[in-house]
Amino acid sequence: MSSMDVSPAISGLRRRGWLTRIWKARPPLVIGVCLAWLTIVILAALFAEYLAPFGYAEQSLLKRLKPPSALGGPTENLFGTDDLGRDVFSRVLFAMRTSILIAVMATVIGATVGTIMGIVAAHCRGWVDDIIMMLVDFQASVPFLIVALAVLAFLGNNFLLLIALIGLFGWDGYARIARGLVLSTNGQGYAFAIRTLGVHPAKVYIRHVLPNMLGIIMVQITLNFPEIILLETSLSFLGLGVQPPGTSLGLMLGEGRNYLTTAWWMGIPAGTVIFLTTLAISLIGDWLRDMFDPNLGDNGE
Repeated sequence: MSSMDVSPAISGLRRRGWLTRIWKARPPLVIGVCLAWLTIVILAALFAEYLAPFGYAEQSLLKRLKPPSALGGPTENLFGTDDLGRDVFSRVLFAMRTSILIAVMATVIGATVGTIMGIVAAHCRGWVDDIIMMLVDFQASVPFLIVALAVLAFLGNNFLLLIALIGLFGWDGYARIARGLVLSTNGQGYAFAIRTLGVHPAKVYIRHVLPNMLGIIMVQITLNFPEIILLETSLSFLGLGVQPPGTSLGLMLGEGRNYLTTAWWMGIPAGTVIFLTTLAISLIGDWLRDMFDPNLGDNGE
């Protein structure tokens, strides 16, 4: 979904604090299920050490490719074992932690860089605005996955490099939104009145502009977060993301692709978690966007 889809929500957020509106909203049953699933995923990732019956790298060659316990496999291996005898359930728990950690850190980087660039473009205008918007258009027109593959192939795999690279994905959407919001805010009377009092522009943006932007930025984060998870899993699936002995959902999916007909349980659990998590976040993002859209009325209450 495009970042421009959230632009109609600007006036809706100004009418009412976005936190107050979310608090008073009555989410539909589907959104409640999505929130419940995300809560389970987050808790499972945080407490993986206590929930996992085995270490994610613990091997037992005598238990290679055992099916899940429900299909006659060992009772202690809920989701079965992989080609090295590692417990699939334990690996899924730790893989969720890795994938979510990368996605969260990359989202923070992208949102921070994009928001700052958008504010700078709107504040400086002129050639600075032209250069930043040219970079935004360039980012939007280039297939980022190809760029990421090229960078990782030439510079080698590195966890911090992977996070920084994924963090640059989607910053253009935040920049467009921040620039539009700042330009709109600058045209309002209260912003002009504050500036005439001699308040430093940085303080104006931090204390008065940013609070009005947070709601829209949060909506954009929920729309961009699933794409970042899919980007990380794609890179790991192709062998350029998280490397063994580490684990991630994309890496597990890649390891299980050669065993889909003989040991489908190696990759299906990770793929299911990816699908349900990205779907849940996308549905929540759509709900938040619709709730803040003034054209849809106050149905979110």
